[in-house]
Amino acid sequence: MITQKAKYALRALTVLADADADEPVMISDIAAQQKIPKKFLEQILLDLKHHGVVASRRGKQGGYLLLKPAHAITFGEILRIIDGPLAPLPCLSITAYRKCDDCDGEQNCQIRHVFAKVADATRKVLFSTTIADAAQPARTAEVTRLLA
Repeated sequence: MITQKAKYALRALTVLADADADEPVMISDIAAQQKIPKKFLEQILLDLKHHGVVASRRGKQGGYLLLKPAHAITFGEILRIIDGPLAPLPCLSITAYRKCDDCDGEQNCQIRHVFAKVADATRKVLFSTTIADAAQPARTAEVTRLLA
């Protein structure tokens, strides 16, 4: 399961995707619209800013905006930033591989073979689904179904 932090990040990004590309959205507006605690949202957006997903502008007309188009930001990218590796087993992780502590050999591990299929299918969905897909009302139901 993904964390609440990851769900909040994805929801905040869909708000930014729905906004005008060069008009920042204030944290308080995102927090109110998505029912996200403001302090928690500040931390999330700061993480996304450090990873080059969003930018912030100061001042009266300040707020956050996407640094790249919504169709170029995948669910998989955001989940990795917020929650870390996506694999169900450490030996299947692309970004944080490590051998399982009780492993006698990856080639003979029946559990690994099953979860490798799960990991591949999950990555396929997460890295082919973008923030733009979620931001478009017609696709929201499909994305929700895929992530259920």
